Amino acid sequence: MIAYLDTHAAVRLSDGRARIGRDAAQLIRRADLLCSPIVSLEMEYLFEIGRLTLPAKDILNKLEHEVGVRFCELPFAKVTIAAAHEKWTRDVFDRIVVAQARINGLAPLISADEEIAAHYPRTVW
Repeated sequence: MIAYLDTHAAVRLSDGRARIGRDAAQLIRRADLLCSPIVSLEMEYLFEIGRLTLPAKDILNKLEHEVGVRFCELPFAKVTIAAAHEKWTRDVFDRIVVAQARINGLAPLISADEEIAAHYPRTVW
């Protein structure tokens, strides 16, 4: 079974001290974890504006080595076409993360974002 991490779930998981929901923690233990490549870009953006203290590559390296997180390899063109149908938000990062999970068999998406949960039925937290 696979599950996707949204950006903030990935950051929380890398922190080790940040709280993760009970259902999300159970899913993290049993699933192969994927991130959309857009998560890396969003993390770097958050680092550049001072909301993260580590660059994306450091966070993602830690996640890869500690819990086996890897990037999803679905073709980006296919993902962006699907993201165009996620009209419930103007946030391009959220659109792509949700579209990626949706087109990969409605995979679970680990996210604490209530807006995502309201629009993607397989959101877990």
